[in-house]
Amino acid sequence: MNAIDWTSLAKDAVSPGDLVSAAAGGLPIYRVLAVADGKAWLQEDRHPTPQLMSLDRLCWKAAKHS
Repeated sequence: MNAIDWTSLAKDAVSPGDLVSAAAGGLPIYRVLAVADGKAWLQEDRHPTPQLMSLDRLCWKAAKHS
């Protein structure tokens, strides 16, 4: 897997498909499945069951490359 460039996360800038984490370069890294009411449904590779987490716990998301 290629290295991921991280960008600071704004709570209103989270969309399904984004990769997010509590720490830049930290684990676990989650894929956002859905966002509603200040929370996100997240999934990670090691634990495939989706989980609901407050956006306040997430500080970083993968930067988009053009």
